[in-house]
Amino acid sequence: MKRVIFGALIISLSLLLQACNTTDPPPPDGEKATLELKLEDVSCIEAWIELTTTNLQLPATITLEQINPAGDTTSHIAILNTQDSLLYIDSLLPNQTYKFHTTIQAYNLTSNELSVTTMDTTSHNFTFETFTFGGTAGSSVLYDVAIINENNIWAVGEIYVADTSQNGYTMYNAVHWDGNQWELKRILYDGNIWTIKTIFAFNQNDIWFSAFVRYDGQKFIELPISPILTGWSINKIWGSSSRNLYVVGNNGNIVFYNGTSWSRIESGTELQFTDIYGASDPKTGEPEILAVCTRNLPLAKGIYRIKGNTAVEISSVPIQWELAGVWFIPNRHYYVVGSGIYEKKSLTDSLWLNKPLDITHYVTPKIRGNGLNDVFAVGAFGETLHYNGVSWKSYIEETGLNSGGYFSVCVKNNTMVAVGFTYQSAVVTIGKRTN
Repeated sequence: MKRVIFGALIISLSLLLQACNTTDPPPPDGEKATLELKLEDVSCIEAWIELTTTNLQLPATITLEQINPAGDTTSHIAILNTQDSLLYIDSLLPNQTYKFHTTIQAYNLTSNELSVTTMDTTSHNFTFETFTFGGTAGSSVLYDVAIINENNIWAVGEIYVADTSQNGYTMYNAVHWDGNQWELKRILYDGNIWTIKTIFAFNQNDIWFSAFVRYDGQKFIELPISPILTGWSINKIWGSSSRNLYVVGNNGNIVFYNGTSWSRIESGTELQFTDIYGASDPKTGEPEILAVCTRNLPLAKGIYRIKGNTAVEISSVPIQWELAGVWFIPNRHYYVVGSGIYEKKSLTDSLWLNKPLDITHYVTPKIRGNGLNDVFAVGAFGETLHYNGVSWKSYIEETGLNSGGYFSVCVKNNTMVAVGFTYQSAVVTIGKRTN
């Protein structure tokens, strides 16, 4: 299926014309040509419309008529090179109804009329509450967070609390929120405590703490350590189930768990993987998985697509600086973040685009979202950003930290949680949408 792009701001002549040097034979006599429009997806400002045709002689010139909410009409003209095409329309308004139909003058042919209502924006109205832990016996930090629901939140890292024990402190590696208060946790492996850098929760009875401990809702289960998991830092986990789990970390390591055993996926890089995210294509249902990696000195970065037992680097042009986070909805919108927020509509787009200064001046190492109209990014000095489908808003006046910053963020329904450090204390900020 070909992708045809319309919009006030985006007109891709190369996509529209690249197949014009080929001509399909004319349809058999007596077989009528047809046009049909079907809505595939919609955001606040975009629509993806599937155009299905039969018995057309290609290439053919089509006109897409867009009837706007005010009643005026916008016309888009394109060259159709395939029988089936995905039409992309941007520059729409949120929570408005548009009508579309296509015509081919050469055939005196008109499609069905398709009514499309764009998504509404989500509210920017959040209240925030910040909590700190440790800071009295060494530097404490939280690296990652998982939301089961607003009354069941886990965060992991290392927290040092001064006491009268032999060492003068007790180390904790997790905190749990029950809706009323936080409880410090010591999650052990083989009798020892360790720094936990990542957590991933499928549900309240299936929570992974790094790749070594799984919580079943009642107890912490220690898993055998495979040799391929040792000797490097595990930085992030993502999976669709406990039998389809990916772990990434330092030295270019990507490891897959099938529910029984671990296997290595060769990346061909020695860079530090800092994030991994996957989602199903809304049309095909096929999984798509991306991971980002980086190095500060000398500067290097990469974006990798994982498919089966292979990891292939994809274009990061023109990104020059570090990358730390990735989030996306396949074939709809892709974000990579770090020293800037970069985005694409499709991985086949030639460039990653960004607007560095009108969004934030601060490094943003992590991004997550509920949907195309509900995305959060967090970063240095407590920067917290929300995209509501049309605009970005910064909450740094409410969430700002004089020192430190946020390393990770999790979003679920109307709750967001960011974690990191400030001075020598670990920090958690909970944001709740008020309307």
